[in-house]
Amino acid sequence: MSEQETPVFAIEKLYVKDLSLEVPNAPAIYLERGAPEINLQLQTSAKKVGDDVFEVQLTVTVTAKIGEKNVFLVETGQAGLFRARNIPEENLSPLLAIACPNILFPYAREAISELVIRAGFAPVILQPVNFEALYAARVQQEQEQKDSAAKA
Repeated sequence: MSEQETPVFAIEKLYVKDLSLEVPNAPAIYLERGAPEINLQLQTSAKKVGDDVFEVQLTVTVTAKIGEKNVFLVETGQAGLFRARNIPEENLSPLLAIACPNILFPYAREAISELVIRAGFAPVILQPVNFEALYAARVQQEQEQKDSAAKA
């Protein structure tokens, strides 16, 4: 394999693309007692932005509630530019949907925790995420949709 055919995967840049915090019931919410219920949502996207360069964004949304009252909502769009050259087509999608979010997640976790602390709350410690399982589930769901559409 020549050097020009050698697979290349590299991080070009990591950055916060979007960051927001809402504490809609302040200041009264600070007087509430009890642990909030935390809801986590993850979303990933990837798009080609140049020759062999892809932008991958991991959006993490954390909502905290006590009963029906919103305590806070924090969202970050942690992104990165990744160079992927000479990667076989069948390996590119998993690379962008698994490896890249695995790289981005610790940065998103830190941004979420820091923002929640700055808002006056106890830090939210996000547990590790199995992006491989999420990718496999998404691929299976897409296949099932294709199969049911073909039967219709």
